[in-house]
Amino acid sequence: MVPTYRDQAVVLRTHKLGEADRIITLLTREHGKVRAVARGVRRTSSKFGGRLEPFSHVDLLLATGRSLDSIAQAVTIRNHSDVIGRDYQRFTTGQVMVETADRLVPVEGEPAAQQYRLLAGALRTLAVGTTDGMRSPVTIMDSYLLRATASAGYAPSLSDCAKCGAAGPHEAFSPQAGGMVCRACRPPGSPQPSLATVAYLQALLVGDWPATRGVAAGVVNEASELVSAFTSWQLERGLRSLRHVQLDE
Repeated sequence: MVPTYRDQAVVLRTHKLGEADRIITLLTREHGKVRAVARGVRRTSSKFGGRLEPFSHVDLLLATGRSLDSIAQAVTIRNHSDVIGRDYQRFTTGQVMVETADRLVPVEGEPAAQQYRLLAGALRTLAVGTTDGMRSPVTIMDSYLLRATASAGYAPSLSDCAKCGAAGPHEAFSPQAGGMVCRACRPPGSPQPSLATVAYLQALLVGDWPATRGVAAGVVNEASELVSAFTSWQLERGLRSLRHVQLDE
């Protein structure tokens, strides 16, 4: 008998395999990143329907294989793909998040429970939205990027100097150094974010949503550019999906 296991997962991406199958890349709660085959998923009569699209949160039964596991059963927990896919801003920011998760968990089969929880929560917030207007798609994305990179061991320093540890506050931000830097450590050309932008970044890092209420678009955009630069540097190459994100106006 082929051994099986059950796990919850977020669908990161899919690739065609043959005429009717797909390889599904998943970030699971218990088994980290998993690549599995969904057989017959591209047929109109597929038992999986649209449950294995990117952004979907699913409960799976998987059969262990020699090179790739296979998906035997898929039950929807939350169907985010339809909601996120209908809105350009939500779709592009969601793409950044799943690409980041894929890159931050490079090794398959190793537990990554915190990364799973951060992504599942961010996508749920992105899909549901808020009635108070505190969290735009860009705000949700930037908070996720900061918290996910911090969970992977790359937390930005937003007070003391990221290079020498000198007590802050400091004026300049260096993605290469890992955050705010003092005058002695500041690389040439380092941006100098406003105090409001630094405070906003600190709120995003800890998930202090009330502190993000009513923040000016200029602050949000300046912070987003810093977050993008910082994340891209920590991942050692740029995120392809970031180029499609439109900043708030």
